[in-house]
Amino acid sequence: MAFGYVVAQINVTDPETYAGYIKLVQPTIQHFEGEFLVRGGKSISYEGEPHGSRMVVIRFPSYQAAQDWYHSDEYAEAKAIRMSASTSVQTIIEGL
Repeated sequence: MAFGYVVAQINVTDPETYAGYIKLVQPTIQHFEGEFLVRGGKSISYEGEPHGSRMVVIRFPSYQAAQDWYHSDEYAEAKAIRMSASTSVQTIIEGL
């Protein structure tokens, strides 16, 4: 079965508020059996500018699990905080 990946390019606009998101998001990911593969860290981009300077990759057991997490009640509060403290592009991808 293929995994589901959430790939996020994030531009944090309010670091204080975003810290609240970081505290809330981990349990929601674990609830849907996901795990962070990339969470910030050093990066370099070629052939264009990314949307934000913070890159995140989360792996879920399936494409559907990734979608279920993103649209879940469990993630809703954390997502609202993230959206108020950053701009981003969130992409869900099916992959190996």
